[in-house]
Amino acid sequence: MASVSLSNVTIDVPVFTTKARFFAATLVNMATGGRLAKAHDGSVNVRALEDVTFKAAEGERIGLVGHNGAGKSTLLRVLSGAYHPGIGTVDVKGTVGSLIDISLGINTEATGIENIFIRGAILGLSKKQIQSRLDAIVEFSELGDFIHLPVRTYSSGMHLRLAFAVATEISPEVLLMDEWLSVGDEDFRHKAEQRLLKVVEATSILFLASHSRDLLEKVCNRVIWLEHGHVIADGPTTEVLDHYFTSRTSE
Repeated sequence: MASVSLSNVTIDVPVFTTKARFFAATLVNMATGGRLAKAHDGSVNVRALEDVTFKAAEGERIGLVGHNGAGKSTLLRVLSGAYHPGIGTVDVKGTVGSLIDISLGINTEATGIENIFIRGAILGLSKKQIQSRLDAIVEFSELGDFIHLPVRTYSSGMHLRLAFAVATEISPEVLLMDEWLSVGDEDFRHKAEQRLLKVVEATSILFLASHSRDLLEKVCNRVIWLEHGHVIADGPTTEVLDHYFTSRTSE
């Protein structure tokens, strides 16, 4: 049974390693609302998350909202295991899949077929699993004979179709998304939307960072509001979004 539990999680991200960068540190201080701290060696850290505590159970579709730099992407990286907290604990039970950077690992000098195996391996699929899904991935991508050519010969739309076709082959218990994926022309976008909805429906727990109220109300049953690395509110979607968007219009 999938579950997620964070207890008093704090993440410090080093940004400067010398006292000489006073001006740059001042700019960061202005941009981050003063969430900076100096370590004993003179380095400057941004406190990206501070004392974040929550639990998530099966069936929850959790939206993450907050201004740019609020800590949403950092939280997703913590859940993926890319960041480890300096303070606090993270306990994630179940397989984790990420649709944050679907082009990660794509080699433009390799062919589309070769990249399916490369990207599939990064997603945790075995060679046997990729081979069994190869025909379906190629068909979904609609790349035709281009699938045998180097990705550097692709248009940006073709590149994204290939990346999307591979990325949505995962079936994780905990799914992480930074905004909803939208790729290709109108016909392909419709097909991609249906496939993405199936992936979301099949996952046990979803975390979706987004600025779109309509999307969050459509997909999520719970929202966590972050600002300067702190949890401001955590509750039912409509209730939290009402407070969040009201605060933005009053600024």
